[in-house]
Formats: sequence, C-alpha cells, structure tokens
Amino acid sequence: MIADMLPGDWPSDSWAVIGLSLKVGLVAVTATTPVAFLLAWILARWRFPLKILLDALVHLPLIVPPVVTGWLLLILFGANGPVGRFLAAQFGITLLFRWTGAALAAAIMALPLMVRAMRLSIEAVDRRLEQAAETLGAGRLRIFATISLPLAAPGILVAFILGFARSLGEFGATITFVSDIPGETRTLPIAIYSSLQMPGGETGAAWFALMSILLSMGALLLSGLLARRVGWRRIDHVL
Repeated sequence: MIADMLPGDWPSDSWAVIGLSLKVGLVAVTATTPVAFLLAWILARWRFPLKILLDALVHLPLIVPPVVTGWLLLILFGANGPVGRFLAAQFGITLLFRWTGAALAAAIMALPLMVRAMRLSIEAVDRRLEQAAETLGAGRLRIFATISLPLAAPGILVAFILGFARSLGEFGATITFVSDIPGETRTLPIAIYSSLQMPGGETGAAWFALMSILLSMGALLLSGLLARRVGWRRIDHVL
C-alpha cells in the first residue's frame, strides 16, 4: 500500500507532526542525558545498601505498562498534582496538555535505556588508568574530565541516540498524560493512532508509520557510522 501512495496522499499535518516529534525527542534526551549519566555513574561506581532498589526504580518504566507511567505523571504533574501546582504557582509552567509534557513522558520512558548504555560504558573504563593518574598527583575532577569521561563518551553517544529513537516511538505514557492535541502533543505514534480511528485513515497511518521507521532507523544507522568514524568499537558491542 505504501508503494502505491502519491505525494498528495500525505496528511495535511504531516510536517507539523514530524517536526513536533523531532523537537520532543531532542528536548527529552538532551534534558535526560545529565540525569542518566549521574544515575549510571552511581550504579556503576557506588556501593550502598539501597542500590538494588535504585536500580529497580530506574528500570521500572521498562516493566510497567506505559499507561501506568502516564497516569503517575498525571497525578504528579497535573493541574492538581503536587509538582504541577508548584511549577504553575512558582514559575508559571504547565506541562499538562503541552508539548513539554510529551517531552517529559518521552524522557521518563527513555531513561532506562540511556542509563543502561552509559553504565556499561562506565564499567568498561579501565580503573587502573584512573589509579595511575591519581598516583601522579591528579585530582579527582581532573581524572574524571581527562580519563573517565572521555573513555565513557561512547556510551553517552549511544545513550543519546537510543534515547532519541525511543522517544520517537513513545505513545502510551504520552497520550495518557497530555492527550492528543493537534499541533501541540500529536507526535508520530499518536498521529498513527488518530489516523486509524478515522474512516479511510489507513493511508495517513501508513505514511506516519513509514516516517517513524525511517527516523528511528536513521538514528541507529547514524550511531553506527559515528562509531566507525571515530573508532569506538565498543558502541557496536552495546548496540
């Protein structure tokens, strides 16, 4: 069916949906990367009694239905939620029924994958190099900036790209939290769902599905090309 389509068969809001999806995905992973790296570092390097609980909480969005995650976001960040009321009163920020809320939902769902990729890269760093630098008088901050972080950089890159690809496919938590509002929260997965709810909407759904596949595959292929270009073979192993 896709092969028989003509350019005129594109839904009227195609570019708006694609642009919004890209914006939501980029904002989500950009905001999540520092948090994911901190969590990955803690899980990889720290030892504390509740570590297994933190690990479980980080990976919880992968296990529970996405609708549950969206429902929890609605409770916390909704108009009557504790965090939502605080943000609205103090900063005038509203996430409910906004594209920023869609970015938040995408970030939560992408977080476990990003933490996993970064954690593997951090654990692969040769600790002997850090110890050697310490014996030579380097401080912890300098060791982190010149040894630990550069060696973990492949995992950060992989995490960013995988998180972006995951954000493009986020549906359940997003539609539960911010609903389906054309031009505001209608990302590619929601557009596919909305198209299928209308008579004769299969063509539009196919277009959106095709774009979703192409964007996700493009992100994964880009990570592979970057890995080969800079010689980071561990990226291929993580992928």
